[in-house]
Amino acid sequence: MLLPQLLMLLLFFFAPKDYDFRAHYTKWEAKIPMRDGIHLFTAIYSPKDTSKTYPILLTRTPYSIAPYGPDNYPSSRSRFAQDGYILVFQDVRGRFMSEGDFIDVRPITSDADPKAIDDSTDTYDTIDWLLKNVPRNNGKVGLKGISYAGYYTSTGIINAHRGLPASAYGRSLSR
Repeated sequence: MLLPQLLMLLLFFFAPKDYDFRAHYTKWEAKIPMRDGIHLFTAIYSPKDTSKTYPILLTRTPYSIAPYGPDNYPSSRSRFAQDGYILVFQDVRGRFMSEGDFIDVRPITSDADPKAIDDSTDTYDTIDWLLKNVPRNNGKVGLKGISYAGYYTSTGIINAHRGLPASAYGRSLSR
């Protein structure tokens, strides 16, 4: 049972060290509007190769998407950078650079109230904005996360956006 989790960690975090992330990606930041008017801070890393379209790989986290600023890049070891993804990282509602109130394990709302918000609606609104505003995306978004980010991945598939064909999470929260 531990083998799939180890494999996921290897795929997500370890790529050859000689890959120059900054040379292959352009970073930009956005404050993505949610249905209730709150804006979620998001860093978007797009491949500099403009000859094709790419899927988006989204990670939503309460742990900070630093480094902040369009000229500040992480020391990426993400295997997905080399595999040709638009990489997107988002501070969740009420954390770090995002607006709103953070609620630990926010309850899922009823579909009856179209203005109600939860982590699923924030994911939906984010994906909708990304597909409409990020150049050279191919219309598909993958959602990934481990630990608390795994919780956001699992809630993101509730009432999922049509552009979300895949998600992967490991060791989501347990209560």
